[in-house]
Amino acid sequence: MKPILVLAGAAATIAIVVALMAPTLSRAQEAGAPAKTLKPVSAFDSIADEKARSIAIFEETGKVLLDPRCVNCHPKGDSPLQNNLAKHEPPVSRGEANFGMAGMQCTTCHGPTNVDVVGQAATIKSIPGNPNWHVAPIEMAWEGKTLAEICVQIKDQNRNGGKTLAELVEHMAKDDLVGWGWNPGKGREPVAGTQAEFGALYEAWAATGAHCPAS
Repeated sequence: MKPILVLAGAAATIAIVVALMAPTLSRAQEAGAPAKTLKPVSAFDSIADEKARSIAIFEETGKVLLDPRCVNCHPKGDSPLQNNLAKHEPPVSRGEANFGMAGMQCTTCHGPTNVDVVGQAATIKSIPGNPNWHVAPIEMAWEGKTLAEICVQIKDQNRNGGKTLAELVEHMAKDDLVGWGWNPGKGREPVAGTQAEFGALYEAWAATGAHCPAS
């Protein structure tokens, strides 16, 4: 028998699926491991060749782009992933608007904020939340791609929502849903660094020509 779970907040209507959705604490979190970090832009100043510096900076952003917190929402199929690239439970589909299908849209389970769930033996888990929670369009799928492929895709306005480089920098540095990766709720490891540091790296990458790794 599954433990009885107590919910508080906007997602209180979905107790029946919480046991399937909520992740367990990782060993790193249980051991109090230090947070993952991002190098500052200044760490790349010693690379004299601008193209090489641009590529090195983008490779540093890959610590975030390839993290499960981001890849989960950029799947190659019609269903998002969860936890560490696991199949989403309960089963869902992106739908025409990338917001789920009728009867099982994203907001059925995901509210405007993370919701903590306290289960048996005080195990702390959570359900992700954000006012704009949705799966990325299939044109923006990152799952299974190399960082080089993602780089080319990110710059392609036919596959990035029509964004210019300046708009990409703004998106990465300030978008609230992107920022969820640094505040994923209890039971999930956040992505490396901070959103401000990530945005600064993106700005420096764009300023140095937005070059991509060769492979």
